[in-house]
Amino acid sequence: MTSNGDSSLVKASGFVVGLLLMVLAVPAWAADPVFPPGSRIGLVPPAGMVASSAFAGFVDPDKNAAILFVTLPAAAYSQLEKSLDDFAEMRKQGLTLEKREPMQLNIGKAFLLTGRQVADKERYRKWFLVAAVGDFTALVSVQVPEKNTTYSDSVVRAALATLSTRATVPEDEQLSLLPFVVGDLAGFHIDAVMPGRALVLSDASGQSPNAAAVPPPADNLSLDARFLIAAVPGGPAEASDHANFARLAFNEIGGIKDVHITMSEPLRIGGQSGFQTMAEAKDVRTGTDVMVVQWLRFGSGGFLQMVGVARAEVWTKVLARLRAVRDSIDSR
Repeated sequence: MTSNGDSSLVKASGFVVGLLLMVLAVPAWAADPVFPPGSRIGLVPPAGMVASSAFAGFVDPDKNAAILFVTLPAAAYSQLEKSLDDFAEMRKQGLTLEKREPMQLNIGKAFLLTGRQVADKERYRKWFLVAAVGDFTALVSVQVPEKNTTYSDSVVRAALATLSTRATVPEDEQLSLLPFVVGDLAGFHIDAVMPGRALVLSDASGQSPNAAAVPPPADNLSLDARFLIAAVPGGPAEASDHANFARLAFNEIGGIKDVHITMSEPLRIGGQSGFQTMAEAKDVRTGTDVMVVQWLRFGSGGFLQMVGVARAEVWTKVLARLRAVRDSIDSR
């Protein structure tokens, strides 16, 4: 028999052992998912992979292995379910798909394709995970050299099983992906970010924020206002060419018709040489009267193109806000 003291020790010891077993039962990869900058998709990457600075995903440059994320519209899931059934068509793309199977995820339904591909005389193992995750479809592709044993099928599957999403990408994180700094959004919403290149802002009552890095159609003028800011390489070498260059750039603006130029003149912007063009126009789709402004700010090796479009009846107020954004932009 044991004394009361001994019985308490046994119970305490059993409690500690139970806690220890619970801790040991947690999978080794049960860590917080990592979201690459600007991505709504994340996962717990395999050991050795880090977030890529060149694309949304993870990479192990020493082993030429990568995980790539692509965000697609929600409707794409059913389309991919059908199109990816055609293995013969995939072979035309240089892919040999070996297996298709459903995959259970905590965030929604998904299916997994596995196969191989030859590219640049290198043989790769490939995994394609397609997941329906609410308001969008997540496409995750994994590529590993066939001779590499670090990222085995079980390691890749364990990582894919941790696929997670987030509702939005923080504004500061989105803006950090741009080659310029925007100090004042002047009440506009971030509609899209094209990493390393451009920012699209919009202004519409009741509009839900869209954090996916997918640009809207060029003719989407149904909003109260929109503003595109793009960093573009090249540009005219001589100031005497600015006017003609601005005219050609303005003519490439999509979604407007019946354009009547009301102003075209050189303008200093942010302490640099620039050019301003304003016009009255109509929305191609709706025929709504709109006002358009293009600002070009020229710099060394490239220029900023800023294009604002707004309904004519709100133009006066919108123009002041567009200027506030324009004047807050600085080089990174």
